[in-house]
Amino acid sequence: MLERILAPYAAVAALVDEGGPFVFLIFLCGLVLWTLILERFWFFWRVLPGEASAMLAAWKARPERRSWCARQIRQAMISRLNAAMTAGFPLLKTLVPMAPLLGLVGTVSGMLEVFDSMAMRGSADARTMASGVSHAMICTMTGLAVSVTGLYPVYYFQSRARRETELLADHFEV
Repeated sequence: MLERILAPYAAVAALVDEGGPFVFLIFLCGLVLWTLILERFWFFWRVLPGEASAMLAAWKARPERRSWCARQIRQAMISRLNAAMTAGFPLLKTLVPMAPLLGLVGTVSGMLEVFDSMAMRGSADARTMASGVSHAMICTMTGLAVSVTGLYPVYYFQSRARRETELLADHFEV
């Protein structure tokens, strides 16, 4: 039972062991990425409906909604909800392309180690090169895997925030 629980840890540890320190950085990048994604899911399904209904009730409780001042208040309410919906987007948009870039840096670092060991030995042994290239490519694979898993959620949250903002603007009748 304990072996099954620790299996993901063992898999990540083996990947870090084979790929080097950049795989650990990519793993941290993925951990932060998915923490933010889960927080955004929580926000859109649990927090946003309550905040939107509270703001809408505050807007409808206003006795006057047609003046310039009222329209500015309406715009500020919609803007405040939009800012809450898009919180964390810059970091999400940064983490998605950062993972494959870290993978590329790890690959280049691994390849430099392979070439350095070839230069020290004075020979180009195919087995040694294949093993070193394999270790270097683990970084690329890990970076791409983390990035690909974050692409759709980032797109989804962007379109959902845009759609929700438009719907809120429609509900805040003038």
